[in-house]
Amino acid sequence: MIEAIGLTSIPRKEQPPAVDNVSFEANTGRVTALLGAPGAGKTTALRLMLELQRGRGITFFRGRPLHGIPHPAHEVGVLLGDVPGHPARSVRGHLRMLCAASGVPARRADEVLEAVGLVSLRDERLGTLSRGMDRRLGLACALLPDPHTLVLDDPARGLAVGERRWLYDMLREHAAQGGTVLCSTADPKEAARFADHVVTLDGGRVVADQRAADFARTRLRPRVVVRSPHAARLSVLLAQRARSTQRSVEVVREGGNRLCVYGSTCAEVGETAFRNGIVVHQLADELGDMGPGAGAGAETSTAQEPQPSSAAIDAQSGPDPEPGAAAALDSGPEPEAAPPASGPGPEPEFALPAPGPGPEPDFALPAPGSGPEPEPPTLAPDPSPEPEAATPALDCGPEPEPSAPAAAAVPAPKAVPAASTTPEPPQEAPADDTPQAAPSQQPTTPRPTTVALPPPVLVRPAPTPLRPVRYEIRRAAGVATGYIVGACVLAVSALTAVLLARIGHTPQPRLLAAWPVELPLPPAALGAGLLGALAFGDEFRHPALAVDRGTVPRRLGLLTAKLFVASLTALALAVLTVGCTAEVLYLVYGSELVALPADWPALTAGWLALVTGCAWAGVLAAGVFRSTTAGLAAVVAVPLLVVPAVHKMTEGPSARGPVPFAGRLKDGLPPRWPFGGEQHLEALLRLLAQPVGGAMALSVLALLCAYAFTGLRSRVR
Repeated sequence: MIEAIGLTSIPRKEQPPAVDNVSFEANTGRVTALLGAPGAGKTTALRLMLELQRGRGITFFRGRPLHGIPHPAHEVGVLLGDVPGHPARSVRGHLRMLCAASGVPARRADEVLEAVGLVSLRDERLGTLSRGMDRRLGLACALLPDPHTLVLDDPARGLAVGERRWLYDMLREHAAQGGTVLCSTADPKEAARFADHVVTLDGGRVVADQRAADFARTRLRPRVVVRSPHAARLSVLLAQRARSTQRSVEVVREGGNRLCVYGSTCAEVGETAFRNGIVVHQLADELGDMGPGAGAGAETSTAQEPQPSSAAIDAQSGPDPEPGAAAALDSGPEPEAAPPASGPGPEPEFALPAPGPGPEPDFALPAPGSGPEPEPPTLAPDPSPEPEAATPALDCGPEPEPSAPAAAAVPAPKAVPAASTTPEPPQEAPADDTPQAAPSQQPTTPRPTTVALPPPVLVRPAPTPLRPVRYEIRRAAGVATGYIVGACVLAVSALTAVLLARIGHTPQPRLLAAWPVELPLPPAALGAGLLGALAFGDEFRHPALAVDRGTVPRRLGLLTAKLFVASLTALALAVLTVGCTAEVLYLVYGSELVALPADWPALTAGWLALVTGCAWAGVLAAGVFRSTTAGLAAVVAVPLLVVPAVHKMTEGPSARGPVPFAGRLKDGLPPRWPFGGEQHLEALLRLLAQPVGGAMALSVLALLCAYAFTGLRSRVR
């Protein structure tokens, strides 16, 4: 279960906190809805629970705070907003990357894709998914590590009715299997439909914490929605009829032609409108929200002088019509035939075609005192805005004996085309306002009604140092950015080497590295730094690890994996650059430019160290400054700013002696090392004594210390 205690956000300057002392519980085996209008503090409360935002209070997940759980992703599955993935990554690649980060087998990605119905879209890019498919992928990411608890922030926002039904069925199935589900929403009717418990927030505070049945009884009231161009007249007639029958009926006028009738039924309202020749454009049952400010500014007319309470209205309104009947009665404009003696007034909307200019057909509805029981049981179940859709449905079924003119006009509706009885596809907007319980309507999407969760993870592999390495390899290889950068580096290096060889006066080592004297760094070093900066820059731009406490968890294992993969990438890029430039120079100018120099071991070590150092500087700078641009800027700043400073420090004579820094390093070596180690150490120190090498080493050390400091500070917070 979830226990949130005293959640309070940090206020901004003089504004009140977005969440103030929020405490509630979400029990195991139940779906708990966190209800509130936009700006009520739902998202802030969830971020405080997940320790993604600074504030006061604590949240226990099965008795433990999130920072006390060794592997938070195994305990809590999170979906906040859109799926935080790179838009160029494939659906299956994104899930396999998260499998490596969560420590579950890679086959788990295919199992989850099958459960959420995305098997056919596994090779699609994340940026091309629709809203509904993005929600399915988000739920798949939350279910991937097989967590006990699901925390979802408004997962049904922008979804169609069929997609919402599927999503809530998945959540209820997870709760039925012993899990805990906490889901925020802004629609009270939606919360009453799918949740077992409802926690209501208003202004950052908890104003109600109740079971779904109590919530529906106290906050939601059944009502009849009527749309008519004569709404004011119909409101007066309904109030008069309620007074004559001594019933408590409340009529609320919302907008220009919309009425909400509490304490009545569709049948009674339809009969009143029909007997008085009033055109009705909509007649439907729905649930009204009685929350704070729901009826502010509305014109209200009641049948009784004192307005009845919601309990009195529920008791006096009788049994509500069944959901199927509600959907059947929501048949758009009802056939309003004007009385024969109406004269030249406005013609009713549903005037039936008659062969002659005789009187309008009379449907002979029962008297007002007879109640709504003679209602025709075979009304069309599909709402349709066309008049023909409702006309034939009103003539089939047992009617009270019609008058003679009506009998003559009855065959006319039979000539209406049969296409009026087909269901109309766009039903999502009205169905969102109704209880959605019409069994005869077809779903808007051909999704199966049965849902099945992915199989549980019975055996979890033990944590190994290779887990973050697998994650980093799949992250780097899942998008084409690294391949594009590598291809550009090789092309630019080859072209630069050819131009330098044509101009001449360039040493052979710089020629093979494609490093002009005018540039601070060769293209390979800049490319390695860019790839290193992307290693952490993509994490902050597309935080796929947001479910694991923090936007990017500052852990030593993740940093080590990124440095290791960046080193491998930099070494491969350095070797490929030299090989590519040597091959191009051989093809263009012959073998005299690609001869192996005498001191090639030292030159090779220096070249590989330079490219690897640039990659490390990019990784650390992007991790410290949370930006790819900052990482690349740090790489470029090393030769432009740090190298001159190091050059002045090392080349100038010391205040205590005229020997430069390189000479002092050589003199400080031990006289003899075993196995000739003094030669290798001397080569390493000679490399560090160079301005570029020393500046790179100094920069990497400084960035590593800064990264460690920021990681410790965030852990203390």
